[in-house]
Amino acid sequence: MRTSIATVSLSGTLAEKLDAAAAAGFDGVEIFENDLVASPLSPEEVRDRAAAAGLTLDLYQPLRDFEGAPPERFAANLRRAEHKLRLMARLGISCVLVCSSVAADTVADDDLAAEQLRTLAGRAAAYGMTVAYEALAWGRHVDDYRHAWRIVAAADHPALGVCLDSFHILSRGADPAAIADIPGEKIFFVQLADAPRLPMGVLHWSRHHRCFPGQGDFDVAGLLGYVRRAGYAGPLSLEIFNDEFRQADARRTAVDGRRSLLVLEEAADGAPLPPVAPPEGYAFAELSTPDTAAPARLLTALGFTRTGVHPGKPVELWEAGRARILLNTGAVDGVATPGDSTPPGLPAGGAPDVAALGLEIAEPDAAVERARALLSPVLPRRRAARDVPLRAVAAPDGTALFFCRTRAPGAPSWTDDFTGVLDDADAPEPPAPAGITAIDHVALAQPSHRFDTAVLFHRGVLGLRPAEPYDVPDPYGLLRSRAMATPDGALRLVLNESHVGGPAQPNRQHVALASDDIELTARRLRAAGLALPIPDNYYDDLEARYDLGPDRHRRLRELGLLYDRDGDGEFLHLYTVPAGHVLIEVVQRLGGYRGYGMGNASVRLAAQRNVG
Repeated sequence: MRTSIATVSLSGTLAEKLDAAAAAGFDGVEIFENDLVASPLSPEEVRDRAAAAGLTLDLYQPLRDFEGAPPERFAANLRRAEHKLRLMARLGISCVLVCSSVAADTVADDDLAAEQLRTLAGRAAAYGMTVAYEALAWGRHVDDYRHAWRIVAAADHPALGVCLDSFHILSRGADPAAIADIPGEKIFFVQLADAPRLPMGVLHWSRHHRCFPGQGDFDVAGLLGYVRRAGYAGPLSLEIFNDEFRQADARRTAVDGRRSLLVLEEAADGAPLPPVAPPEGYAFAELSTPDTAAPARLLTALGFTRTGVHPGKPVELWEAGRARILLNTGAVDGVATPGDSTPPGLPAGGAPDVAALGLEIAEPDAAVERARALLSPVLPRRRAARDVPLRAVAAPDGTALFFCRTRAPGAPSWTDDFTGVLDDADAPEPPAPAGITAIDHVALAQPSHRFDTAVLFHRGVLGLRPAEPYDVPDPYGLLRSRAMATPDGALRLVLNESHVGGPAQPNRQHVALASDDIELTARRLRAAGLALPIPDNYYDDLEARYDLGPDRHRRLRELGLLYDRDGDGEFLHLYTVPAGHVLIEVVQRLGGYRGYGMGNASVRLAAQRNVG
């Protein structure tokens, strides 16, 4: 598969875009005309810089409103085309893109369109070039790729073919199956983009909300399958108009784009990536913290026991059932071993934060190799000779993901590293059980410009399936949330857009613990003064929405429990007061409930604001 990316997809100058595309491993680029016009580089310098970086220049798109033009405008179009074809010769680009006309005076005459495109193809052929005709979804008279192909077929010129753009096809709900009927040699170029389903005009949708394949809701893999059946063997190019992409770091965006094409190729073509090693649950969550006093108090109230310390690092292991929390008070060094994964940039005396997650995976080495193949950074390891070897990769938000086996028969367990002597003078009394059994899910705050990157990473690397996006009302804005899980629900993750408005407040992440007796857990937290207060107004509304009986409504109110249900079961949950950037959620799933109580998220966010 040859890969390409349009320069409009990346931020920065043209030179910076070329460097980013090359660094990410793309084979070529499409030059967007605005990028060239604004560049101080001459066409020859652009050509030479691309060649030095190992990039081909695959497409140029300088022509608009070309076909179906009245005579006077068509003459002006040909004059412009001659200039641009000479420019392309200097750039070393051999294919020019022509989008279907949107001009108000465009003539609705397919024969005229075919004649004018045939004339352009003849001019291009004289320069050894070709013309790719694309149907814009908002074209004046040609807005469907099947219509564009009929015009190209009627023109019958060897230098004229079609350009297929997944956004223009799928945004209008056109059936891509007819692509397979187009001769492969007449498909001159293929552009790929995904997008979320949004109820808006297709032009605004296209110009602001495209994203990489796998980040949106379109079946781009299905479309690519038809392209392959047609016999197309040219480059697959990403053309992404997205406001956030054009402000984000170009190199990060380019890597994300390459990853999307690798995942897409696997889905459409069965490309040989290392297989997904599905996570089987959470081995641990690691909290970086300046001291252990506040989190230790919270964990003790939840029935956790401190069961070990690392002999070479200031890290404690706390356990309750199969739920394990590491408290790390060590210095920042960015080295990927449990206890050395404090996020770079955490200031001295900073607030607790989720620094790392341990994922139970049967084949950790296979998981690392898949992550590496999908351009995810494999974190370096620094460990003492006695430490159990662990491998980890970095998620887009910087969270370290460790691939673990915990107390598996015949295999070393990472818990074996926590053999240090416990300081009994400082250790709290072993608490009575509080119902906690395991880590149910983890919610991670994502900067808005990395949200879609995180969705693609966890989808491609870990095989998590994203649920429908959910908009959560915060007192100072509307935040995106998207849950992801393995097909069997063994591992659940929620990505939340970080807070962007209102009074200054750290981005909150939370670890959700499963309880088999959430009322017991709630009483323990309330007695310790650690439960997040929920306003009475919530319970008044809950009584209006659900008839749960007076006794059950009274207990929910008294214990500060939140409630949700669906057709498969019920969900009870509560939150602790925040400890720095982190709070703990406790959940109990009854029946087959598979959700996350998203309808209660706005109440939780407001309650967090109230406690500061």
